[in-house]
Amino acid sequence: MRLTTKGRFAVTAMIDLALQQDVGPVALAGISQRQQISLSYLEQLFAKLRRHELVDSVRGPGGGYQIAKPLTEVSVAHVILAVDEPLDATQCGGKEDCTGHGPCMTHDLWSSLNDKMLEYLGSVTLQCLVEQQRNKEEKCLKEHQKQEDQAVHFHRKVPQETAGMPFISSSTIS
Repeated sequence: MRLTTKGRFAVTAMIDLALQQDVGPVALAGISQRQQISLSYLEQLFAKLRRHELVDSVRGPGGGYQIAKPLTEVSVAHVILAVDEPLDATQCGGKEDCTGHGPCMTHDLWSSLNDKMLEYLGSVTLQCLVEQQRNKEEKCLKEHQKQEDQAVHFHRKVPQETAGMPFISSSTIS
């Protein structure tokens, strides 16, 4: 069992949309470019997200998509399930006929894993993921500024008394 590209791309696109929508509707072409996801693939995903009322579309110039609900009400599980991503670790797809004659010996184990996955993904909201992303960006900006400040400080540290003095190499010292 694994999460496929469809689910990962849908979650990534929704985070991108949430980060960008403060300025108005977001064009899929922008998400496509920023996240390197095919535009036609995004169109398919967003049609499903719209059918599940997770996003609204705005037509016309300046149109695009926006998230239809507060970010605190949209979980990763909602997004993944909306794009028809199966979250099922059982061999039988939850039908309890793994062997053709009933559930297999490990059916309950995998079924419990399904419940735990849905519980966890249902607890992670877009709001949480957006905050994490903004914190990462802020941390990255602070680190970049710190590196620039260190470089400026290093250049200022050249002692003034050495300015204009002749260079002495080790070969001139005997």
